[in-house]
Amino acid sequence: MAVVALVGSATMHSARADTGLVGADARFSRRDAEQLRQKVAIITAHAERGSGQPRRTTITEVEVNSYLIYSAGDQLPSGVVEPSVTILGTGRLAGRAVVDLDAVRKARASASLFDPTNYLTGRLPVTATGVLKATNGMGAFQLESATVGGVPVPKLLLQEIVSYYSRTPENPRGIGLDDPFALPARIREIQVERGQAIIVQ
Repeated sequence: MAVVALVGSATMHSARADTGLVGADARFSRRDAEQLRQKVAIITAHAERGSGQPRRTTITEVEVNSYLIYSAGDQLPSGVVEPSVTILGTGRLAGRAVVDLDAVRKARASASLFDPTNYLTGRLPVTATGVLKATNGMGAFQLESATVGGVPVPKLLLQEIVSYYSRTPENPRGIGLDDPFALPARIREIQVERGQAIIVQ
């Protein structure tokens, strides 16, 4: 799910305008981070009980960003810092993180002048905006736009960054931007509204 995959998956799977804004924003707190942790625990427990009763849990943008600031550091890939998520509403999400692009470029080790990863240097903010569709136990993220250092970039370039930072031994290619994914914890649907998401089990 693009940058949202790197950011949001740290809480459930896995934008702010100015560097440092989230860390300084009084809206975000350890209390809200703990509240999200408790909600995730309740969602997991409900799935394990296998109750036939439907359950709806509301998760707010403030809780997600508080968790990312205070609790998610060890869950993020090395080289990805200052993550944040904006829940725009009507299914739309935006994610932002400062990413070490030198690591991506070195991993490619391409000599071609036409390889866009050769122009990725330093640590820059990477953003992605798109639509999350999550129904019938499956989710998919449709990318609308992406930027690196404030400059619009093509989907192919964002895919290189996401692939590099989402690799695991079980999935050495990393996350594909167009890959559908199974929702965890028997979640049937995620309704994305402005400032919040409703988890339906």
